Amino acid sequence: MLHTNNPIIKHKAGLLNLAEELGNVSRACKVMGVSRDMFYRYQELVEDGGIDSLIDKSRRSPNLKNRVDEVTEKAVIDYAIEYPAHGQHRTSN
Repeated sequence: MLHTNNPIIKHKAGLLNLAEELGNVSRACKVMGVSRDMFYRYQELVEDGGIDSLIDKSRRSPNLKNRVDEVTEKAVIDYAIEYPAHGQHRTSN
């Protein structure tokens, strides 16, 4: 039985524990609303790296070419905060 206080992985550990309790992976997945494929991915992660390996790790590095300069970003954010009812099109203009 896996124990964790980390709220990020509590659901995943709960799924693994439920499957162990019920002795039926399909039923546990149906109750938790998760596919069996995801269950087996979680199980493999725990077997390879322990319970802490269930924490999501971002695989992508940020694409800095898509960023605008900080001055423009700050101006857009300030405008959006000042006029929250204006939509994306009006804000971009």
